[in-house]
Amino acid sequence: MRNTSVLISGAGIAGLAQAYWLDRHGFDVTVVERASVPQPGGQAIDVRGPAITVAEHMGVLPGLRRLRTDMRGSSAVDGAGNELFSSTERTFSGGDLDSPDIEILRDDLIELLRDAVGDRVEYLFDDSIAAIVQDEEAVHVTLESGRTRSYDLVVGADGLHSNVRGLVFGPEQEYIRHLGTYLAVYTAPNFLGLDRWQTFCMAGNVGGGVMSARGNAEARVYIGFESEEPIDYDFRDVEAQKRLLADRVGDVWVFPTALKYMWDAPDFHFDSMAQIRMDHWSRGRVVLLGDAGYCGSPLTGQGTSMALIGAYVLAGELAAADGDHRTAFAAYETEFRDFVVANQSLALENREHIEAQASGDAEATSKAYEERLELLNEVVNALTLKDYGLVGEPANVRR
Repeated sequence: MRNTSVLISGAGIAGLAQAYWLDRHGFDVTVVERASVPQPGGQAIDVRGPAITVAEHMGVLPGLRRLRTDMRGSSAVDGAGNELFSSTERTFSGGDLDSPDIEILRDDLIELLRDAVGDRVEYLFDDSIAAIVQDEEAVHVTLESGRTRSYDLVVGADGLHSNVRGLVFGPEQEYIRHLGTYLAVYTAPNFLGLDRWQTFCMAGNVGGGVMSARGNAEARVYIGFESEEPIDYDFRDVEAQKRLLADRVGDVWVFPTALKYMWDAPDFHFDSMAQIRMDHWSRGRVVLLGDAGYCGSPLTGQGTSMALIGAYVLAGELAAADGDHRTAFAAYETEFRDFVVANQSLALENREHIEAQASGDAEATSKAYEERLELLNEVVNALTLKDYGLVGEPANVRR
């Protein structure tokens, strides 16, 4: 294979997984990331089905198992704190506790992936792509720092509000589908004294939960609200987002106490529950990966798995095509699109589960959960991974 150079925009889960696999296949990889350091915090996320196999091939599965959230169970309460449901067999965020699926905090997974990639790729932190110009030979990139470089290919792995997608494919509003909910996630002290437990609440158009984390030393707080109409806000203005959340959340359960910890939280993250739907994930020498191309929203519970599997498939198809992007990008979509479409549909099913919980009917909550889990298991395992020639080889060995 010729020395194909690839610029990846974004050092999140999708970007790091892509860097790992492209490097393993012999590509020359650079990762550009707007943040100056890896970002802390984030919600508990799930690695399921074929994504567990991908993690095993990457050598990070033992770390995933070691750092899993290890919940004992979950409960649901109404707005006054009255218990509606309790289980030591399942959690709302991660599913059945006897499942082979793995729930892990986002920042723990990022650290595992960074370690797997190692120092074999170039990182450009505290920078971002300002302009992209393509021709028959290369993609010419201008960074916000003023640096200019040319690459054979560019991968946009920069999330729901993808900069690459905006530069190459057009305005976000052409592709985003608002799902009627906004959610904030941040770290707080374990102010409820939870012991490997999570409690969630829905009351009217406000909901969320608290789960213990890191051996009960802290908690991750989830607070959200419904809004059928999209809200105009600056997704980079964190203080404005905090004020917006505080204004929307009333005297529901323990949320007023949780909000007191929000103001000093170093890892506050707020965004809409939304999906990205596109007819094509590539244009010329530029391709989208993960949330940038097919965000399912946290309502699917599958964003992390789609990112890990998508990175494996995209890198594998590029290697199989010997770097021919036209062939590889077409094969990537053929191999992966049906899986993405099925997973995105889970968001609507999960909204029904949330609405059942909000009704205060314990029987309806349990029934909705069982129906959701059955569909989830069917969708998660609908994809059989192809062997791109590195399966079974030791991790961190470059060809």
